[in-house]
Amino acid sequence: MSVDYNKPTFKKLLNKLQEESWQLELLISGFAIFGLFSAYPNLEIAYQHTQNENNTFFSMVLVVALSACSILIFNLLFHVLLRGLWIGALGLRYISGDIDYDTLNYSKRFNTYLKNKVGSFDRYIARLENYCSVIFAISFLLIFYMLAIALTIGSIVFVITIFIDDHSFSDISTYFGMILLVFLITGMLLTFIDFITLGFLKKKRWISKIYFPIYWCFSFITLSFLYRPLVYNFLDHKFGKRLSFFLVPIYMILIWITSLYYNQSNYFNFIEPSGNYIANTFSYEDMLTENSDFIQNIAINSKVITDPYIKVFILFDEGIEDDIYLFNPKLNPEEDTRGITSEMSSINSGVVSEALKQDYITTFNSLYTVEIDSTLYRTDFILGASLKKQKGFETYIGIKNLSEGKHVLQVKRKSKKASDTIKKTAATIPFWYYPN
Repeated sequence: MSVDYNKPTFKKLLNKLQEESWQLELLISGFAIFGLFSAYPNLEIAYQHTQNENNTFFSMVLVVALSACSILIFNLLFHVLLRGLWIGALGLRYISGDIDYDTLNYSKRFNTYLKNKVGSFDRYIARLENYCSVIFAISFLLIFYMLAIALTIGSIVFVITIFIDDHSFSDISTYFGMILLVFLITGMLLTFIDFITLGFLKKKRWISKIYFPIYWCFSFITLSFLYRPLVYNFLDHKFGKRLSFFLVPIYMILIWITSLYYNQSNYFNFIEPSGNYIANTFSYEDMLTENSDFIQNIAINSKVITDPYIKVFILFDEGIEDDIYLFNPKLNPEEDTRGITSEMSSINSGVVSEALKQDYITTFNSLYTVEIDSTLYRTDFILGASLKKQKGFETYIGIKNLSEGKHVLQVKRKSKKASDTIKKTAATIPFWYYPN
């Protein structure tokens, strides 16, 4: 059918389809809104999980997915609202026809003003139809914009990782990576300028000659060749061009609105980490009842301890392993295999000896100490998991000799500053001990 797009029969079919497209718009919007509302909480939980594991790659993927969901939910809900208003206006037109200003019997001043500003009812219906169609189309175009931003940033990160950060490559590869990086950053900035100015770089003859190779390359990096006709169809339409100017401010305002919360105190904001005078729920495993709740750094098993022992859990992240390498250089492997891998490739990978694992855990235990009310307690951390299946290090400390009431547990961590070794407080968590 695509090869016959110039035939009158095909144009007639398109005209018929566009007249009836509102039915498909409502059908797609309904299914999409239902699916998006179902998927959003799961994506949010997955994002929180990757954040706590410091998984940068999947965090970026999920940020794009969450942003796309948020944009679609807002736009499609707005579209359904306007479509509902449009259908209501059509029904009202069937009953009462156009607006009869003479029947209203207003004064001449108001009658003239309303005729100029409000106009005919048919014009109002036509404007609603235009708004609905444009908002529906631009909803999916924005997803491609999000994908284009993610692919551009991903390309820059890829070049840095492969050609610059990896010291196993030759100097020639590093220089090539630097040239490629400059090209990507320059091209990204020029493409962004051309986007926000609605094609200014394409209008000037001498600038367009320089910009064209960059435009051609970035059309593949951003996959813009898939949705470019939709973009230019927007830009040659007055309302589409006007809407494009307001998109960024509108979404910035929406992001700001979603960040608002009511602060009840001048001294506490109730989202601070645990300390001597604050007991944040994220510091206690048994209080993480919501699916989106995860341990953020260090936690104990409960706020009120009734058993003669207390569990201390330290969330694993790559920064901890880097510190272990810093304090025990012989554990630093020749090849860093952290990051995205496959179970198939890990089958043939080298097996770490038990002696090295023991040395790793011993080094970790030398870095972290636990104090309760400033009294040092003996710890023996091993690799484990929290109730939320988060990976980390856990230990159990006997506290049967503690008195009843409030106590403060502190986890301290060694770190290097220049040539000195200093000890910092990694977490301060209050708890209450009332034995059974």
